[in-house]
Amino acid sequence: MTQDARNVPRSSVRRLSRDLIVTTALAQIDGRGATGLSMRTLAQELDVEAMSLYRYVNGKEDLLESIVRLLMRDLMTALQDASTQQWQGFLQITAHEVRRIAVEHPRAFPLVATRHPAAPWLRPPLRSVEVVEIFLSTLLAQGFTDDQAVSAYRAFSSFLLGQLLLESAVRGAETGPVEEPLDEGNADIPAHDGDATLADAPTVRHLRALLSEDRAEEEFEVSLESLLDRLDRELSQ
Repeated sequence: MTQDARNVPRSSVRRLSRDLIVTTALAQIDGRGATGLSMRTLAQELDVEAMSLYRYVNGKEDLLESIVRLLMRDLMTALQDASTQQWQGFLQITAHEVRRIAVEHPRAFPLVATRHPAAPWLRPPLRSVEVVEIFLSTLLAQGFTDDQAVSAYRAFSSFLLGQLLLESAVRGAETGPVEEPLDEGNADIPAHDGDATLADAPTVRHLRALLSEDRAEEEFEVSLESLLDRLDRELSQ
């Protein structure tokens, strides 16, 4: 046991857990936004020394990944259950479940729309590689080609994240990056902080080249034309 750990009251060490730290961090983001979260404020709320948190959480990336996993837990269950439906129903369930997260946790939702450490090349960015894996594998199982599945992911995610980030901002979210560090107090941070791999995402690995292509301009023009076509149809009715 380190000197810092010995300085923490035994009752505080016993009651601390990774789950408690993560749920408290999410509650702080819900109340103050991501920029209001720090190891120091977490420790104050949990009534422990900041150093003791590093026995359970390996710093910034690890904490953020755990918060996102908590946010996406019910979504993952819903998508796995919906993966046997026709692709239209699957996408509808996906959209409504992701929106539920944005409505219930608007200030935390921007964390979902950020780059995953193991897949910073994902376009659009999405913190949960597990969701991308289920999304792509479900579409491929229903007859989509590699190109079609990736195109569907990109179009669907761009629409969904763009719409919900705007909705989250209206509900008080800060849509800019979190600039203040979460690793504080000169703690001895374990190596490979927030380390993540694609070991459990074979479909994402297989489609990496397509997922990393920058087609932003092309997709913008296609989306714009689709919107203009829809407005034209509405006016002609």
